[in-house]
Amino acid sequence: MLSFTEENYLKALLKVVGENKTKGIGTNFLASHLGIKPASANEMLKKLKEKELINNEKYGKITLTALGKKHALEIVRKHRLWETFLYQKLSFSWDEVHEVAEQLEHIHSPKLIDKLDEFLGFPEFDPHGDPIPNTKGELKVHFKQTLSEIAVGESCKVASVADNSVAFLKYLDNLGMQINTKIKVVSKQEFDGMLEIEVEKKRIFVTPKLAESLLVTCNTCTIGKVCKKQICQEVY
Repeated sequence: MLSFTEENYLKALLKVVGENKTKGIGTNFLASHLGIKPASANEMLKKLKEKELINNEKYGKITLTALGKKHALEIVRKHRLWETFLYQKLSFSWDEVHEVAEQLEHIHSPKLIDKLDEFLGFPEFDPHGDPIPNTKGELKVHFKQTLSEIAVGESCKVASVADNSVAFLKYLDNLGMQINTKIKVVSKQEFDGMLEIEVEKKRIFVTPKLAESLLVTCNTCTIGKVCKKQICQEVY
């Protein structure tokens, strides 16, 4: 059985490698992401290598082994299922679920998680729009564009958020935006990229920072089908 810390390292490796679209990362980069000293990271990486969960050659890149990736995806699955449960069944807001799920994800009971998945109706996405790995570790991804990339006059809907911070999620709440909220881009300022958008028949201005942190898809997309519109360039 893995410790809390070991699980957190595996999850962090999966996240950082995925976000940076690379096969591996350096120790210093990982330590910076975790907010710890490289020496501390090295000690834990040695333990993970001994358990054949990572490959970590001296002066090389750190990569997850097949076993390490399997464990990391299991942790992500538990985390996102707990977030969904808290949001759907216990009325937690989407800015509250992460911290609680961080604790619940370390429960070691495959039967409990499978029952939770079944109870929730086998959801594919969590409250933030992030894909939930299934029992085989497979994820469905259904978005590729940020709001900032949408052309003036085009409509879209919120699919996910690139920023899961409490401050950002509360800000979206104040603007009336959640997952699946429909948005129309009305205008874009050439000078600073400020967007005027229409949400629920109300026009508001949003900053480029917000537009870069909001991942969107087109209004008519259906999971499992190919979207032929230019906004979506992926098979879901």
